[in-house]
Order: sequence, then C-alpha cells, then structure tokens
Amino acid sequence: MAVQPTVKKEKPINSEVKESKTAQKFKKNDFIEVEYTGVLKENNLVFDTTHEEIAKKANIYSKETKYGPRVICMGNGFLIKGLEEDIEKNGLGKRSVELIAENAFGKKDPKLLQLVSMSNFKKQNIYPYPGLQINLDGMMGLVRTVSGGRVVVDFNHPLSGKDIKYEINIIKSVTDVKAKAEAILKGFINKPEIKYENNILEIKNKLNKNIIKFIEMKLKELIPEIKEIKTSTLE
Repeated sequence: MAVQPTVKKEKPINSEVKESKTAQKFKKNDFIEVEYTGVLKENNLVFDTTHEEIAKKANIYSKETKYGPRVICMGNGFLIKGLEEDIEKNGLGKRSVELIAENAFGKKDPKLLQLVSMSNFKKQNIYPYPGLQINLDGMMGLVRTVSGGRVVVDFNHPLSGKDIKYEINIIKSVTDVKAKAEAILKGFINKPEIKYENNILEIKNKLNKNIIKFIEMKLKELIPEIKEIKTSTLE
C-alpha cells in the first residue's frame, strides 16, 4: 500500500508585481496576448515557456512548438487557475507570480494513486517499469512501482503538489477575429489554416466530423462576430 506524502497547508502566495503598464483588467472570455516562463520553486527547473531560447537552455525545446507570444482566451483552460486570477486582478504588464500547489496544478490526490493488475498491461503489450508514462483507458498516468502482478500508477498531474513561479508578460488585449479563431482552433488542429471575411470563417483544414459541431459551437460562443462557419470533413 503506497503512503501519500502530507501536503502542508499554506496561505496563498501573493503575486509580486514588478511592472504595471495600466490598470486594464480582464474577465472570462476575453482574449489576450501573453508571454510566460514557468519554473518549479524548489529548484528553478523550467517546465513551460513561450520563449524559444529558454526552452533550448532548459532542454524542453520542441520542433513542433511555435514559440513567441501566445493568444489565449480567459476562463477556457488555456492557463491555470492561479495565473488567470492574477491577470484578472493586475491586468497588463510584466511581473513574477508565485503560486502554491492548490492554485497551480492542484494538490496530490491519494485516490489517483491506483493499483492496476499486470494483466491489464499485458493485454496492450505494455511492460511497465517505474517512470513509464502510460495512457490507460484515456487517463494519463505515471508508473510508480512494479511488484509481482501489481503495478502502482499515479494519475495525478505530474506537477501536482508543486509550488511554482511564473515570469509573465501580459502584452495586450486581442480584438482581431482571425487571431481569436486561430487561438481556439489550435486546441484541435496543430496548424490552423483559416480565412475570415464578411463575418464568415472558412476553416481550410479537413476536420473529423465527430468534433465539427463542437468546434463550431465554441467559436460562435467565444467570438460572436462570426456568423457563419464553412468546414470540410475527413473522408
């Protein structure tokens, strides 16, 4: 039986504002352009960044990632809870934001540390070992221990239980409809190809028919300027 570490309760760490350009505030469904770098407080290890050079130095660079300022939609899962709360409060500008685990990727949940039978892995031709990342029934997990016919898998977020720090730059409010649409579509398509004209959005990428209705709903909900959406499906 795995023993879970006790997470000490702390008061939330306030954001440390280094620079503030304006008192402009943001709310849910607002689009903004941001830059950021996130590190673990315990060792300053970079785990996420919009800056290419920082990613390379931290050995987390990916050729598939487009680095640079990122357009996000507030309150729609683009950023973690603590960062969005800071942006709502402090608006535009550069600053450091320190977050305890509860306001970042959450506390460790003992219920998400589960025993899985070795037979479940063998059915998928997987041979588990400590540190292996797996997708089990649609849930991402990390193998912690392997003993006999049982495997302990941790389904918590890899950064759960960690206090973190972000260097963020909230650059500007985004009003361009095409930029907004691209930001939403990047959650479904790696490289969106779109055309926007006369309140009509044309998505040139071929889409899975099972998600087209959902994509159309989200676009019209978050970008009311879009009155019509043209799409094409995969064969």
